Amino acid sequence: MAIVLSGSNLTIEKLVAVARHNEPVELAPEALERITRCRDLLEEKIEAREIMYGVNTGIGEFSEIVLDDDQVREFQKYLIYNHAAGIGDPAPLEYVRGAMMGRVNVHAHGRSGCRPAITQTLVAMLNKGVTPFVCQKGSVGASGDLAPMSQVALLLMGEGQAYYQGELLPGDEAMKKAGIKVPGLEARDGLSTINGSNVLTAMSALHIKDMENWLKQAEITAAMSLEALLANMKPYEAPLHEVRGFSGAMRSAGAIRKCTAGSDLLTGKVKTKVQDAYSMRSTPQVIGAAHDAVAYARSQVETELNGVGDNPIFFPETDSFQTGANFQGTPVSLPMEMAGQAITIVSVLSERRLNRLLNPALSAGLPPFLTKGAGMFSGMMLSQYTADSLIVEQRILSTPASVASIPAAADQEDFVSMGMNTALKNEQIIDNAYGVLGIEMMGAAQGLNLREFNPGKGVKAAWDCIRKTVDYLDVDRSLAPDHTAMKALVKSCDVLKAVENVVGDLKES
Repeated sequence: MAIVLSGSNLTIEKLVAVARHNEPVELAPEALERITRCRDLLEEKIEAREIMYGVNTGIGEFSEIVLDDDQVREFQKYLIYNHAAGIGDPAPLEYVRGAMMGRVNVHAHGRSGCRPAITQTLVAMLNKGVTPFVCQKGSVGASGDLAPMSQVALLLMGEGQAYYQGELLPGDEAMKKAGIKVPGLEARDGLSTINGSNVLTAMSALHIKDMENWLKQAEITAAMSLEALLANMKPYEAPLHEVRGFSGAMRSAGAIRKCTAGSDLLTGKVKTKVQDAYSMRSTPQVIGAAHDAVAYARSQVETELNGVGDNPIFFPETDSFQTGANFQGTPVSLPMEMAGQAITIVSVLSERRLNRLLNPALSAGLPPFLTKGAGMFSGMMLSQYTADSLIVEQRILSTPASVASIPAAADQEDFVSMGMNTALKNEQIIDNAYGVLGIEMMGAAQGLNLREFNPGKGVKAAWDCIRKTVDYLDVDRSLAPDHTAMKALVKSCDVLKAVENVVGDLKES
């Protein structure tokens, strides 16, 4: 069933379904009515020669220059040419599709002033698989993601390039093969397509979904390591977290309890320490704080997905319009900085538990570097090096971009969010996080092979899933293929699916 876009009720899950999994979309009938009514208002104001930013004036520093009738007709074309100024590699198709979906949802409010044909063409492109070639870099995250969205707008003139059925084609050819009529650009059409932070918001929506799945797997991995390290499981009991009151910590402790339910560690059969190291017993508090940070970022991103990010914004009910800065990316980029930092923090915690698995002074009797042939063999010694290199990169990327504004446009645009840089950083932080967690998973599975007790049901399900991907390390071998395979396993969420199939949703404590 198609996902209906009405300007409200767009969730991250719906965006992921369309952007990543190619679900179809529809424009709600009432949304089309609003778009039409707003366009009628705009044309009346053009006819009355009422001065409107970006319609019959220049933009940015040129906003005080009023255009004549002939210029109004041509202006949108040159606006898009000028702003299609990105650089570098193409953005992943899911980012572009997500941005297009977000832009349709903005139009659905009926406050952007574009012709209905513009919105309907974007819907057709989503449904027929025409995805514009968009350079990944070039946006500063204010006045909208102007450079990347302008490469989308080129297709509305039958220009630019687009992917269609796995092939990169000239824009007009892609549209023709898909059977989509090119609408061209008239007054306001171009600016209404580009004047919002839709790319960085779509990227952030996809990243949040990936972060949430990764954090669940961080809890599974922690449970595996705790069992391999013969942890004292009292720090994960519910009352301890309930008296402090953080929802994330309560949730995380509950997930670890689910994974370890049925373990011999909970019966007293296995001797444990009175109190374990911070990297073990602080796990619910740390992963919980990350859950809370990502939950806040989710609320901000979903607010943006359902809001009107544009300039100017029209109010047909009062026959008026207002200029402002609803394109500003900071409401999304600031919480996404925190979300990215949260993933880095949990990755550091993961590496610290890996260290305890490998270090014979800290591993509660496990052999050095998880190998029975220490000296002849080095086991997983170098796995820690690899994890450390990924974490150092994550730490560098966790330096905020949101405080790095550089003025542009002759200081008319003198504060920008740099939200695209935040999104690009988070993409790499998450990618590294898959690798770090995969290495800890591999180490925890190796440690469990070296113990003689029954682990929890969830831990056993994870362990079995891992062993379908990576074999027990009996004698040394090149670990690069194993590391890469484990990274892919975490990204696939197969371990998460296997565990939740046995213990239920880890979100429900």
